[in-house]
Amino acid sequence: MLSVLRNRAYRHLFTAQVIALVGTGLATVALALLAYDIAGPRAGSVLGTALAIKMVAYVAIAQAIGALAHRIPRRALMVGSDLTRAAVALSLPFVDQVWQVYVLIFALQAASAAFTPTFQAVIPDVLPKERDYTQALSLSRLAYDLESLFSPALAAALLTFMTYNWLFLGTVGGFLASAALVVSAVLPKPAPAPARTGGAYAKATAGSRLFFRIPRLRALLCLNLAVAAASALVTVNTVIYVRDHLSRSTGDVAFALGAYGAGSMLVALLLPRILDRLADRTVMLTGALLLPVVFAAVGLITAASGGDWRWPALLGTWAAFGAACSMVLTPTGRLIRRSAPPEERTPAFAAQFSLSHAAWLITYPLAGWVGASAGLLSAAVALGAIGLTAAVTAVRLWPAWDTDDSLRVHTGLAAGHRHLEGAVKVPGGWRHSHVPACDQLHLAGASAVPRQQGQSGQRSDQDAAW
Repeated sequence: MLSVLRNRAYRHLFTAQVIALVGTGLATVALALLAYDIAGPRAGSVLGTALAIKMVAYVAIAQAIGALAHRIPRRALMVGSDLTRAAVALSLPFVDQVWQVYVLIFALQAASAAFTPTFQAVIPDVLPKERDYTQALSLSRLAYDLESLFSPALAAALLTFMTYNWLFLGTVGGFLASAALVVSAVLPKPAPAPARTGGAYAKATAGSRLFFRIPRLRALLCLNLAVAAASALVTVNTVIYVRDHLSRSTGDVAFALGAYGAGSMLVALLLPRILDRLADRTVMLTGALLLPVVFAAVGLITAASGGDWRWPALLGTWAAFGAACSMVLTPTGRLIRRSAPPEERTPAFAAQFSLSHAAWLITYPLAGWVGASAGLLSAAVALGAIGLTAAVTAVRLWPAWDTDDSLRVHTGLAAGHRHLEGAVKVPGGWRHSHVPACDQLHLAGASAVPRQQGQSGQRSDQDAAW
């Protein structure tokens, strides 16, 4: 998997991502302590509001950035986002009012909403080979999981000999280092931006309309909701399960969250080889359908009145949640790359960023409110029902033939066209096989139903991929 780091541009971008993630993790710890200093016992409500502001910024800003990204050089957009985040982090230690925290958090997360989809859209251009890109996706998943374990430990170590305000300086350094690494990376020239008609709203929602138009991306919307249901239960209610329901120590909260991360990392390590043998659809839907099974196990643990077995069982179910979520999340970039032509990738990744966080904006409050008002079992049942409904709907929306690697004949393409690599010349065109793509070479109508294949198993350009 590490062989992909031999690519200098990707190595610099990946390092920038890791450093920025660590900086963000330090800021999360420092922000909690800052909120306590400002609000005292109301710190929980301040952080809850800050989390909601974060999600609103992600949902609202990412789509707008997708519409404007073609007008701004990608390097300038990412570096500008990093510098904005550094400036906000540098300002946080000086605030003394709750509303100031909210304003700065919105600015910080708006910059992240600009950086992340742009970064995700650049990587397929830097690593055009499918296998390399798959390894990059697994590395990215590992980076997120390791950060969730490493950053709190690093913050705890630093806080033994410094005040929390210095953690914000670590965040500033992380974003500045990220900006420097992006500047040093040689990025491929982006595909020409498509000509778009319509007003600002039409341009801002171009990526979302792509999701609602293509069946596999409609299924991805449901998969995002299923993952959000599981991750919300883990993120919001782990401390309640460990401290109140199982009466265990504060340190065991970290063990439970670590089990979730361990499950996710294990799958991320294995997926590059698995995806060489199995289709994305098989892996992602299997992960989604595993989630309701894990929710059922959580329900049994929650309903049990006692027993030492509940603690290892909780660790096992949390690890299973992490593994199932990783099965869905890790191949997502491959799915979007295959579904959007190069010139539409930034809006597509921006839409995924926005819409996936919209799912969390639903499930996070639900996990907290239902758990607090009706109990953990009700929260597990409600989120499990959402996960089951979303997973079953994704299966129905994603056509089984989408994994079909059938032969296709292209007409009207000149010899040497980039799409014809490995194709065989046949009467009337060029023949090769690949998973259905969603671009102008393959779409006769995005919502069209594919016609029955003949005995030859071939489809022509006039056959819609959908």
